[in-house]
Amino acid sequence: MLQIFMTSSPEHQRLLEHHQRHSNWKKWGPYLSDRAWGTVREDYSETGNAWNYFPHDHARMRAYRWNEDGIGGISDRHQYVCFAVALWNGKDPIIKERFFGLNPQEGNHGEDVKEYYFYLDNTPTHSYMKMLYKYPHQAYPYEQLIQENQRRSSRDPEYELIDTGIFQDKCYFDVQIEYAKAGHEDILIRLSITNQASEAAPLYLLPTVWFRNTWSWGYPEGPMEDIPTKPFLFQEQEGNRSFIKIEHPALRTYYLYAQDNPDWIFTENDTNFERLMGKPNPTPYVKDAFDRYLVHQDKTAVNPAKKGSKGAALYKSILPAKHTEIFHLRLCKNFLKHPFEGFNEIFSLRKHEADLFYEQVQNQALDKDAKNLQRQAFAGLLWSKQLYYYDIEQWLRGDKQIPLERQNDRNQGWIHLVNFDVISMPDKWEYPWYASWDLGFHCISLVLIDPDFAKRQLILMTREWYMHPNGQLPAYEWNFSDVNPPVLAWAAWRIYKIDGKQTGKPDRNFLEAIFHKLLLNFTWWVNQKDEKGNNVFQGGFLGLDNISIFDRSSPLNDARIDQADGTAWMSFYCILMMKISIELARTNPVYQDSATKFFEHFLRIASAMIKPEQKGYSLWCNEDGFFYDALHTSNDVIPLRIRSLVGLLPILAVETIDRRILDALPIYKQRLEWFLKERPDYTSTLASVEETSTGARHLLSILDKERLVQTLGYLFDENEFLSEYGIRSLSKYHEKHPYSLKIWNQEHFISYHPGEAEFRLIAGGNSNWRGPIWFPINYLLIESLQKFYHYYGDSLKVEFPTGSGNLMNLGEISKQLSNRLISLFLKRADGTRPIYQKNSPFNHEEDWQNLFLFFEFFHGDTGEGHGANHQTGWTALIAKLLQQC
Repeated sequence: MLQIFMTSSPEHQRLLEHHQRHSNWKKWGPYLSDRAWGTVREDYSETGNAWNYFPHDHARMRAYRWNEDGIGGISDRHQYVCFAVALWNGKDPIIKERFFGLNPQEGNHGEDVKEYYFYLDNTPTHSYMKMLYKYPHQAYPYEQLIQENQRRSSRDPEYELIDTGIFQDKCYFDVQIEYAKAGHEDILIRLSITNQASEAAPLYLLPTVWFRNTWSWGYPEGPMEDIPTKPFLFQEQEGNRSFIKIEHPALRTYYLYAQDNPDWIFTENDTNFERLMGKPNPTPYVKDAFDRYLVHQDKTAVNPAKKGSKGAALYKSILPAKHTEIFHLRLCKNFLKHPFEGFNEIFSLRKHEADLFYEQVQNQALDKDAKNLQRQAFAGLLWSKQLYYYDIEQWLRGDKQIPLERQNDRNQGWIHLVNFDVISMPDKWEYPWYASWDLGFHCISLVLIDPDFAKRQLILMTREWYMHPNGQLPAYEWNFSDVNPPVLAWAAWRIYKIDGKQTGKPDRNFLEAIFHKLLLNFTWWVNQKDEKGNNVFQGGFLGLDNISIFDRSSPLNDARIDQADGTAWMSFYCILMMKISIELARTNPVYQDSATKFFEHFLRIASAMIKPEQKGYSLWCNEDGFFYDALHTSNDVIPLRIRSLVGLLPILAVETIDRRILDALPIYKQRLEWFLKERPDYTSTLASVEETSTGARHLLSILDKERLVQTLGYLFDENEFLSEYGIRSLSKYHEKHPYSLKIWNQEHFISYHPGEAEFRLIAGGNSNWRGPIWFPINYLLIESLQKFYHYYGDSLKVEFPTGSGNLMNLGEISKQLSNRLISLFLKRADGTRPIYQKNSPFNHEEDWQNLFLFFEFFHGDTGEGHGANHQTGWTALIAKLLQQC
């Protein structure tokens, strides 16, 4: 049974009811994507260029095959019925139905959303949700954004929407979208539109309901339901009020009510073949009808019979200066004679309950600004849930409306994979697909507010319809076979511990279930990524995109790279699997065998990183006191002496074992002692597990005390890795000392770039691992320093920063690093936040100042945010850091 927190609010009770299946409070939620165009699922091209095959310009006209998108949208968990907000300011060339952004060829730093929207609040059951979108009065500058960003080089800053001057003089609407559930199938909708300008401005508002197209493809709906007939919606009239009746074969009947009796317009969620392909349309009413009806004044575009598969209420307003107009709608299962009776009271109640929930969750020592930051981080995580639907076998075969054109079929090795689940996305616009290693970090913050969902997310990645039969975990839709760092064992362990602390009852069933699946994945790593069988691993780019001088995922002629980070990740994996085994062995002694196995495997991997006699070359450089990758050619071994996170990751492979736990596991203890005695060759270079600290703990680590101090010297050096705002991904040393290597008649080089990427080693994407600060690795480093502190205590103090003469223990330093990350978001003495440019309205204008964007990464010197700007996936780790303040 799910254990709720020690305190219990109405939201906690809803979580319990949902878990016990008394009520389906999560049936409806923010499961609509922010972008469905340009995704792999919608790509049926010959070349596999998803962005070009389905561009933004097609999105209003072409029916999606696998999912839907919208502004501030919601849907049921199978996304049969969708609701979102569309807008038109009377000047845009198209109505605003979805967020616009640049594809990788258009953006000078890769794909890039060009809108300003903010997830302000959400509860785990989505009983209350709020977001804000800033919609300009003037015509949206689509072409200007494309042309100017294409003109700029990768060395130039991005040209943002705010740089166009379109928000000047506050000529924009604040569109606040709120949802409150009266019941698990009764959603109240409040749209508050504020004209921030000093002059009146026109606005057309189209709250829209529609069906995901399940009828055009020649297949049953999917793995969950077979939809026998096409769904439909139509206008009904009762007295002087009208509303939409929604009929879906799987969901049955729903109603959409709108206050003030607006006009209703209808069309079909079907492709406009005539405009896209010059073919006749099977029906005159197609997906872009509302755009044609409003913008182009084509009154024949909408269905006069007031029915279809897409419908909207049409409100036309002239908003006075500084005025707010509020619109009420209700989407529910029941027919209601008075749908807006008690409407505001329900909203007030749900908002109060959301406040009460977070009062019981949040660290009360935080000030108002920090609490607001943490709550928006939680909101971003919860808003970033999405139905992810992708049936690989069906996709590879093509559909009736989309004939198969591909020659080189992406993901054909994943024929077993069937995704039809609500999953936490890294970012529903720039990364509207799951990434398994990102997800591990998401769950560390999610467990604070919804432990059941966090645990289910990790289990989901290991289910038989996700995990490959060979044990590999799916990476992401662009290439499920890419290799992500193996962080799920760490995530599972941390979730188990955090959840146990919150509830007072650790969930051993969860831990045991995921442990068995992780055994399969661990075996895949050992069999597939240890090329020479010497306990040194490759793995490829491992999520760190361009951190290397080479693309480590591509073949290198007859060479291979022994990766310090790949091997460190595997030692980290080992040590976590050992820790889980020890925990399970406390109630079931049979797991002592597994603990022994992972203990021995860890020692073999750790020793192989350092001792050259094991494999002919050490990844540890005695001269520099640092770990490096090693390039093996047919006749040479070349250390790639690049100081990056690659050489810091061995810090992660550390655990302490309480002596009392060891004494309680006699079989494990006996085998551990035998191995240490009989195989000293594997332990002579490591931190000794035999020695106990004053706290009666044993230490297991790749780094003995001497190597640890050497590595920390680099880590805490402000001219190397230590920034005012966290740990850089590449040492600042390489700013003045770029590393170069000439091989195969080609010169390769790498240098420090603290902000946006100036060089894309990996095709597409907007990531840079050559200098900026990334939250996930920073978070892991902080945790590892805390573990070292648990063992060494005050017996180990080092300079922080290096060369300062200021000696601190590693516990104090871990807090310092945590505070540096937190300081990215909080106001400085001058009232500005480091994540934004100093002259930004986020730092100077009242209605922008308390809004947070959760960037993908941060400038290594200034702290300014870069990359995906709604990455409230792993950057939401800020919520966990704040909880520990």
